[in-house]
Amino acid sequence: MSRRLAYGLAALALIALVGWQASRWFGADSPAGEAVVIGGPFSLTASDGRRVTDQDFRGRWMLIYFGFTFCPDVCPTELAVMAAALDALGDDAADIQPILITLDQERDTVEVLRDYVAAFHPRLIGLTGTLAEIQAVAGAYRVFFQKTEPDASGDYVVDHSSVVYLMDPAGDYVAVFGRDVDAVAMAEGLRHYLD
Repeated sequence: MSRRLAYGLAALALIALVGWQASRWFGADSPAGEAVVIGGPFSLTASDGRRVTDQDFRGRWMLIYFGFTFCPDVCPTELAVMAAALDALGDDAADIQPILITLDQERDTVEVLRDYVAAFHPRLIGLTGTLAEIQAVAGAYRVFFQKTEPDASGDYVVDHSSVVYLMDPAGDYVAVFGRDVDAVAMAEGLRHYLD
């Protein structure tokens, strides 16, 4: 698959995701008559080596980004925005758990994730797992991702949709922040939901 096609598919996934959020805001159901669900149970390995599930985060808001540590630009930019938004909230961010879920379990080991997330925010944790576990959680969050063909040196990237999810303390989907949202706007949006 060409990179242009992959980016096109990622854009379509983002458009669909925004549509799902709009339907949630207005209480609309899916065409099949069922409410669209974003998120769900997961069991992954944290960047400190612990095995965690979605239940471990109950009682706290989750700010979740799907990406990978070898990402050349989008992922570090979005994580920096997330970190700056949390810092802007000050003490109000105490109940928010920032999370990076890797889409590149081959290279993003626990050790790699631990060092990577520490560069962005002291409370940011990374989560990894088997390919099947990553596919399951990505599917639950409606995240598109696809590994590209390696180049001559064996390097590859992972094309993926790029949004930040806000989940409430019960683990339910609340909002999504797109790539056009800066740290100030994200902090304002988070403050709106936390109030």
